[in-house]
Amino acid sequence: MNIKGFRRMLFGEEMPDKNAPENKERYERDVNAGRKFAKAMRIDKAAFTVQSFATNHRKTFLVIVIGFMLACFGWNVYRLMLVYNHRVPQQTATERQDSILRKMHMPLEKKMFNPQSNEYENN
Repeated sequence: MNIKGFRRMLFGEEMPDKNAPENKERYERDVNAGRKFAKAMRIDKAAFTVQSFATNHRKTFLVIVIGFMLACFGWNVYRLMLVYNHRVPQQTATERQDSILRKMHMPLEKKMFNPQSNEYENN
């Protein structure tokens, strides 16, 4: 790739002017397609309902939106702290296999089942 291709990839292409005569028809066609899609999916009615609620109840709408943002932020912090504080004992695969083999090969007369921990243990 040449330098111009990298620059175009990083910074993107310039947006065409919507008022320019060569782009005006394309712009109007795209806007009409977007309006038609919004009408078919009833996004326009949902946006109108939300906008009218926000206009009529400004403080309530702000409390709902900011409360939702704070709840999402709090949930993220909570999950980060759970992951950060989760301590898994560091044990290699060989150590795990050895401990399992030791439990399996204990003499049978010395094993006693403990129903609280669901494991066999020594007397």
